[in-house]
Amino acid sequence: MPEAIWKERLFNGAWECGPLPAVAVMEPATGETLDRVGMADAASIADSCRRAGEAQPGWAALPYEARASVLRRAAQLAESHIDEIRDWIMRESGSTRTKAAFEAELAIKTLHESAALPSQSQGEVLPSTPGRFSLARRRPLGVIGVISPFNFPFYLAMRALAPALALGNSVVLKPDPRTAVCGGVVIARLFELAGLPRGALHVLPGGADAGAALVADPRVAMIQFTGSSAAGRKVGETAGRHLKKVSLELGGKNALIVLDDADLDVAVANAAWSAYLHQGQICMAAGRVLVQRGIYPAFLDKLIAKARSLTVGDPARGDVALGPMIDAVQRDHVVGVIAAAKAAGAKVETGGGYRDLFFEPTVLSGVAPSNPAFHEEVFGPVAIVLPFDDDEEAVRLANDTEYGLSAAVISRDLGRALKLGEQLCTGSLHINDQTVNDDVINPFGGSGASGNGASIGGVANWEAFTQWQWLTLKGEAPAYSLSGQLEHDKEETA
Repeated sequence: MPEAIWKERLFNGAWECGPLPAVAVMEPATGETLDRVGMADAASIADSCRRAGEAQPGWAALPYEARASVLRRAAQLAESHIDEIRDWIMRESGSTRTKAAFEAELAIKTLHESAALPSQSQGEVLPSTPGRFSLARRRPLGVIGVISPFNFPFYLAMRALAPALALGNSVVLKPDPRTAVCGGVVIARLFELAGLPRGALHVLPGGADAGAALVADPRVAMIQFTGSSAAGRKVGETAGRHLKKVSLELGGKNALIVLDDADLDVAVANAAWSAYLHQGQICMAAGRVLVQRGIYPAFLDKLIAKARSLTVGDPARGDVALGPMIDAVQRDHVVGVIAAAKAAGAKVETGGGYRDLFFEPTVLSGVAPSNPAFHEEVFGPVAIVLPFDDDEEAVRLANDTEYGLSAAVISRDLGRALKLGEQLCTGSLHINDQTVNDDVINPFGGSGASGNGASIGGVANWEAFTQWQWLTLKGEAPAYSLSGQLEHDKEETA
């Protein structure tokens, strides 16, 4: 990825200087500047939406194998450069080596799965009257706007744009400026080298004004947004006002339920993974760990010990369990949530402190449903542990939230766990696993403050990135008359 190609530039089918001053790409672990990327304004967004609209029909008209081959070549290129991609994810987003490698592999899997979409069945034959052939077929929407976040920047951009492109759409991607290289530049370069026709993909890092322009642009048929619930509400409101299709994947306050027959060590390992992975900056993170009262004291002791054993540091310079928070704003939000929780009666069992952007793995107890930490998404390395007495109380506590993204139940009694899980209001349910799961081939989405019920991934990509068209064929056109029609003519026009 030669520096001269993309440094301080935007990608609109070619690498061009943006209208705004370039911004520094910072390494959270050190505060060093890694490089500089171009920034888009509303005018450059509008220009790219126009170009994407012009390019889309030609891209969609290519034979299905031609579109599939571009996705396959992009996957091959990503595989051959996976170490470089992983290193950018680590340094730019603060990911540990394990998380960065996992994210890169997920994105590559998305490319492979998306390459299979163009050759799949794209409709069905409908019942009809004699002499007429009736079809329902999937057609691309046109221009798709994708707004992606900082936490899984490479994968969360790829999981939307790859299937959207595969199904014949063009894409305008606005990655988070904090992770604009691994979440944008890398993707643009992969598809450029893979031979994607010019104009079918645009990558424009930008601020809130650029995002608002993308959502409002009349040439954009759909917005796929992944981010906070507060921002998602604004995106949904604007998209609705402009009659756009919208897919919102937002925050979560997910419950991990540990029943009294669970293996304690396994349950603690699951809780630590889902609370502390990527410093808790994951929408699927376990926001509340609900533990049956009989095993609660032992579980809490083991989780405290686990949290104290986890290493925190620069992932690029050592094998650590947790890296840095993305920036001081996010770190200070976590500090505020913990302070509010303590003021409402919670106890910090361990952690709660930080150095620069490195935050200690934290365990909170004594968080009642009236405590603000019970309801607010932390998006930081904080495990909130609560006891419950019976399955009914576990369900009540888990469902006491405005979110509905992910939930998990751990128990040796599969029937009991499934019966409990069936009562949870959640987009994803994992029995004998933790809350942070995505296999690419699964429909993924949430409801309530976690999203608008739309899903992407797997079979849901067809529903997300295409629309139905009804097509009928007749051997010859009937001679319609407003009076004295034949009976079969009346039936056809009914």
